[in-house]
Amino acid sequence: MPELQQPNKKIFMPESIQELLNSLDHTMKMQKGTFLFQEGMPATELYIIRSGRVQISKISQDGKELTLRICTVGDIVGELTLFTNEAKYLLNAKVLESGEVAVLKKEYLEQQLIANGSLAYEFMKWMSDHFRRTQTKFRDLVLHGKKGALYSTLIRMTNSYGVKREDGSILINIPLTNQDLANFCGTSRESINRMLSDLRKDEIISVNKGKITIYDLEFLKTEINCENCPPELCNID
Repeated sequence: MPELQQPNKKIFMPESIQELLNSLDHTMKMQKGTFLFQEGMPATELYIIRSGRVQISKISQDGKELTLRICTVGDIVGELTLFTNEAKYLLNAKVLESGEVAVLKKEYLEQQLIANGSLAYEFMKWMSDHFRRTQTKFRDLVLHGKKGALYSTLIRMTNSYGVKREDGSILINIPLTNQDLANFCGTSRESINRMLSDLRKDEIISVNKGKITIYDLEFLKTEINCENCPPELCNID
């Protein structure tokens, strides 16, 4: 059966910011399995992804990894360190897929924002949308527990990587291990195993070679009292 592609939804980046980022000529290669930066390192640079994928995550006090974003082409990584003295990276940026990034000195961007009020305004609006997206994810984690975290993650995955089929099902067109999902949900792989098994038994989803197909998206939304946020706010990117 042929598949119907569903476009990836992202927060729109204002043209003024795009022009600034496109003017950068300092690039570097990144290799799968390495880190652009890790939590606690001095923060002197931001990165704009030209190709490849980068996972943004946080390690909790008990050692669990919580994946916050999967960044792809055009995304900025390291933006939370702006306008802070002796800034350190707050998160980890692990390379999932080899590629290339443009490098932007934190000090240079701060100077541009101070000198250009219009650019600063657009940048703050854009950052505000990023914060809203993060807040909605934490809301789902806190209010709905492990099951809600998984259901929320699956919904966000459909908005980022969903391929809608003619039968109405949605293929999440990216391979995911149960450990990957556990990291997104801040829980154990064993808990994810049990919840996925229940969803498969109830024919809500199926899994084939690491790729998940959603057959009843409305069930997942109903279970977490989904507010139907715009896809650009409810995604993984």
